[in-house]
Formats: sequence, structure tokens, C-alpha cells
Amino acid sequence: MYRFLLTPRWLGGTVLAIAAIAVCLWLGTWQLSRFEARAEPHHATAGTGPTGAASPLESVLPGPAAKVSTVTVGRPVTVTGSYDAAHQLAVPDRVVDDRQGYYLFTPLRTADGRAVAVVRGWLPGAPPAQLPAPPSGQQTVTGRLQAPETGDTTGAVAGGLPAGQLGMISPASLVNLLPYPTYDGWVAADDVPAGMTAVPTAQPSGGDGLTARAFQNLGYTLEWFVFAGFAGFMWFRLARREAEAAQDRALGLDPVLE
Repeated sequence: MYRFLLTPRWLGGTVLAIAAIAVCLWLGTWQLSRFEARAEPHHATAGTGPTGAASPLESVLPGPAAKVSTVTVGRPVTVTGSYDAAHQLAVPDRVVDDRQGYYLFTPLRTADGRAVAVVRGWLPGAPPAQLPAPPSGQQTVTGRLQAPETGDTTGAVAGGLPAGQLGMISPASLVNLLPYPTYDGWVAADDVPAGMTAVPTAQPSGGDGLTARAFQNLGYTLEWFVFAGFAGFMWFRLARREAEAAQDRALGLDPVLE
């Protein structure tokens, strides 16, 4: 009943169907790998603790022009220097664990002349007039590298704050406040003083975490797998119909044409 599958017409159709299924499966698998690649940074930066061995900051951001990217955001880093208490600032209107508070920002001056924007922790409530003093002398800070804040960051403002407060942690905001250059981004310290909370890592705006683009890749994955299944279903459907027609002819049940 299925001998017709060995005819040139059906052999060609079968090869075409197999090729279509293979291509759809390959494209679906590729789109799935793209989704996983975009989702990986999100999972890697979801927590507040280290996600691996800390690397020296100068090796993660080599050179003054190096920028924090979706690849390096959330990476554990270590940096040594001395805190500049004279330029310590509070970053208000920051929410951690659904509570309103502020970041305690203190520049850490390094041996190469640049400073690292370090957030030593988060404290609840409004910033007080007297902020907790940083430790003196050489300090080695281990934390997670964060992307510069932007206007889309919750609580960030471009200006208009009282003295001693910073509306946005970014190189553009610090250039007029600090008398020395800074690294891009900032570091959220892991070891925070008593009473403070470690700041969780945030995926940068437009990053490659679980964004709309990532879910678009997932949607394409499902589409290609559906196409593969549809191609297989259509081949089976046509072959079944041809087999039933052949069986009808063998039984003399062909329709009579007048």
C-alpha cells in the first residue's frame, strides 16, 4: 500500500520534507541558544553575593576608556585604595527589599590616581546630616561591579538635591564633584558595616538579561519548532491520503467519472 513512497515524486517530496524539518529544528535550536545567552547575565547578576572568584578591577576595566558592559556587570572585583571621606555622599531614594533608604557612597582612591565609586551599603530612611565615617588607611574592597546609573534608574535625579547628596552614580555626575578621574560604573561592597545592607546587583538598562529581545528569541524558538512539526504532519497527512486512495483503487472503489 505504501509502495508509492518509492516513486521519484514521493522520494523527492520526502527528501524535501526532511530538509524542511531539519532546517526548522536547527533554526529553533539556534534561537533557543540566543535566548539562553541573553538570559545568562540576568541569572548571573540576580543575587547580592559573589558569583565567582573576584578579579582585580584594573583587569576587568583595563585603561581609562574601559566601560562596564552586560558581560562584566555583576562580576566580583577587588580593589585596593584609601577612602576619601571628604567626598562621601548619600544617594537618596534607593529601594532595597521594598524599603526606602539611601546608598552610602564613598570614593576609593587607588594608586594609579583614579578613584572607584564604592557603595559601602544601604541604610533605611532619609540621609542624616552626619554620615557614617569610612575606615581610614589602605582598604581592600571586594564587591560586585555595577553599571553607571541613568535617568531610567529608579530614584535617580539629575540634580536639585541638598549638599552632601548625589542623585545618580555615573561618571557624568561625578566629574564636577570629584577632583580626580574615576573608573566607569561603581562597586557594591559585599562586606558591609553593621546596620547596613549589601546593595543587590542591578542589570543595566537595555542589558541582555530577561528583556523583551530575549523573550522574542524564545518566541521564534517555539515558532520554528511548530513549523517543523507542521511539515512532518503535512507529509504524513499527504502520504496517508495517497495510501487510502491506492487502497480504494485496489478494491475497485475509484469514483466513476462521467
